[in-house]
Amino acid sequence: MTLLICSILNVELTWNLKRRKLSSYDQSWSSYKNNPAKAGVKEVNSNKKARAGMRFMLLPKLKDSVLCANKPCQFQTIVKHQLQIYCSKSGFNCSDLLPGKDPFAIVTALNFSENTKSYLLGTQLHAHVIKLGVTKDVFSQNNLIKMYTKCGVFSDAFKLFDDMVERNLVTWTLMISGAVQNGEFQVGLEVYLDLIRSGLQPNEYTLGSVLKICTSVGSYEFGSSIHCFALKIGIEQNIFVGGSILNMYAKLEDIQSAKALFESMTNVDIGCWNAIIGGYVQCGDGINAFKIVSLMMSRGVNMDQFTYINTLKGCSIMENLDFGKQLHGLIIQRNMEYNTSLMNCLMDMYFRNGKEDSALKVFMKIENKDVISWNTAFASSQPENARTLVSLFHEFRLGAVKPNHITFSILFRLCAELVDLDLGFQFFCLALQFGFLHETNVTCSLINMSSVCKAMELACLIFDDDRVLLQNITAWNGLISGYNLNYCFMEALKVFVNLWGLGVESNEYTFSSVLEACSKYENEQMVRQIHGAIVKSGFSSNGYVGSLLINGYVKFGLLDDCFEFFNGLERLDLACWGTMVSALTQGGYTYEAIRFLKSLKEANGKPDEFIFGSILNCCATIAGYHLTKSVHSLIIKMGFDTQVFVASGVMDAYAKCGDISSARTAYRQSYRLNDVIIHNTMIIAFAHHGLVMEAMEIFETMKMYNLQPSQATFVSTISACSHMGLIDQGSLLFRSMITDYKMEPSPDVYGCLVDMLSRNGYLDNARQVIQVMPYTPWPAILRSLLSGCRIHGNRKLGEWTAKKLLQLVPENDASYVLLSKVYSERGGWEDAGKVQRSMIERGIPKNTGYSWIEI
Repeated sequence: MTLLICSILNVELTWNLKRRKLSSYDQSWSSYKNNPAKAGVKEVNSNKKARAGMRFMLLPKLKDSVLCANKPCQFQTIVKHQLQIYCSKSGFNCSDLLPGKDPFAIVTALNFSENTKSYLLGTQLHAHVIKLGVTKDVFSQNNLIKMYTKCGVFSDAFKLFDDMVERNLVTWTLMISGAVQNGEFQVGLEVYLDLIRSGLQPNEYTLGSVLKICTSVGSYEFGSSIHCFALKIGIEQNIFVGGSILNMYAKLEDIQSAKALFESMTNVDIGCWNAIIGGYVQCGDGINAFKIVSLMMSRGVNMDQFTYINTLKGCSIMENLDFGKQLHGLIIQRNMEYNTSLMNCLMDMYFRNGKEDSALKVFMKIENKDVISWNTAFASSQPENARTLVSLFHEFRLGAVKPNHITFSILFRLCAELVDLDLGFQFFCLALQFGFLHETNVTCSLINMSSVCKAMELACLIFDDDRVLLQNITAWNGLISGYNLNYCFMEALKVFVNLWGLGVESNEYTFSSVLEACSKYENEQMVRQIHGAIVKSGFSSNGYVGSLLINGYVKFGLLDDCFEFFNGLERLDLACWGTMVSALTQGGYTYEAIRFLKSLKEANGKPDEFIFGSILNCCATIAGYHLTKSVHSLIIKMGFDTQVFVASGVMDAYAKCGDISSARTAYRQSYRLNDVIIHNTMIIAFAHHGLVMEAMEIFETMKMYNLQPSQATFVSTISACSHMGLIDQGSLLFRSMITDYKMEPSPDVYGCLVDMLSRNGYLDNARQVIQVMPYTPWPAILRSLLSGCRIHGNRKLGEWTAKKLLQLVPENDASYVLLSKVYSERGGWEDAGKVQRSMIERGIPKNTGYSWIEI
């Protein structure tokens, strides 16, 4: 570093060059300081390495001194003084760095410049080379290229490369390697192609760099051609080339090619072993990854930190805690607990396997915790309240580690889980202080937190305040999902319209969210328009988007459109059939769903457990006893009777067909699955048949098996009490849900409680429940109370309930019919007539009741 400064002291040309560079740096520094996210730094600010070099050279005191210097001699004195101070601290001898015309001295100086990322000093050495007249020396030019790429200023390296009269293979290789280091992958591939056209033959280092580019950009075909080229020139067995090809195949998830290459290699190093293990892990094949590790150990190959890291990731994927514990033992045995990256991965493995206590013990043993250690602890912890999260963050801030943008992204997510907007505001201030608010992932997490905390105005302000987000589809998706979450479906559709108008490229998550909004908002015309946008954007073949389209069409009763879309799909897999059957079932088109099952069988398709679950729901809906028996026999034949959802569907279908004996038999064959769904289904079945004691026995059985009751369990049991008039027992169950099981009752539970009280004449109690529950009353719960008023003749309360009900659903006939019966059954024929006339005047038809039997 010192060397080049001294060399520029003698030349006016050098000073002019430095002055121009300093001027551009000063502008860059000011813009970066005032607005880091939008700083218009030229080439240097295009990547992090260049900014690091700029900050190193332009330390505040040095920057102020340099800018106040008016003459070259003053500048020379200042720089020389600063370099002497730096060299004395770093142990370098200033005199050893002074280059003459000796190329090796120049290279030594350049190495010093690149190691300290001193771009400014590197340019002075470049000027020194120009002054000495050795610009045609390939050796010096190559080292200048290497210096520029190491300092992160690839554009200057490219200019130098472009001006070179003579180039050798090292020149080309340095340019390709520099392109990899600076993320200029397209340029790297173009340079490689120019190298081939020049007639030079690449060596192992050239091919290794090109293969890194192929891996980074996902260019499988180009990478395969490099493999063929390596075979052609006979260097495929070179450890560096072979390892790079193996890594490329593994990272691009062609594990079979990677395996074949690995087995054919005569000489493999630890990097090759790590590549094949990492490839299996990336493909989700933890079993084969473990086999490779076992083979590696049997051959006496020493595992390094990357081997352990890849294998621990495999343990996380496979949820293989036992193998993870064995690896932990090896890490302790080989005294590798000092390695922070390895311990971070070990901690993550314990978290992913549900062993939070073990993970925290590993965390506490990490001596040099870095920001990744803390981020892993934050991301995987499940704070019970804001206090525990604040305590953990406080401990983090006591150390020397500073948070990064990932830290704040995780913190905002945790605030969303805690639904704590106040705490989120405090982290918001810290993120603003650290300058991370313009990071996309931080802003998206902040929008999500605001949405979950029902602060959509804040979410919109955050979105509108950052112009960068206008082209980021993740932020748009977060805003649409937030509106859906807060039942603002019209606003969600408006956001999509704005997105589409700005030309932002949508993805499958965008269309999924907007289709959900259309379905909930019941906008049939919008569904058709979104369908057109999906086709135009090329997502019509996407399975998840297609499923939502099918559901939307079925919900609106547009079966012809639904069948046309289904028949137009290029590839009909089992998921498409399952979606169609499920959508028809949920839409009430039971016979159409059954016909689709027959069509699937005729097409030699094999239904899965989800299709059987939907068909059993159809059987229950139409009380098709013979159909239920046929489907049940097919289920047993195909071996799906042990699936929880299928088994519960069989029980439900038999119960609703009136055959409680067969439902009980199915329960006895399935209760050993020890799943709460099985028990809930049987409780409901007994309740519908008035067998309350049998239902309560199953509830006691769940306690015996230490099964945590779900919301559905209490819905079932309270419903059973309702049918038999067991008010005290039902109320006791409701209270135990809150006090004993610490569960917040869902709207369905409140609905069952109100139905039980209304049905049995406790109308004032039912009204009190509706008024104090933490949910806005919905039509079904008000209809239960109104029905109770009809049964027990409470005219006054019936009028109050009917008024509330008509405000919610003014076009629904049930409200008018029930209120009319409240009047008529107590002799109020005149009032009943008024209600019926009002119904006629508003054009509300009474739905015709019907029933059916199976023949």
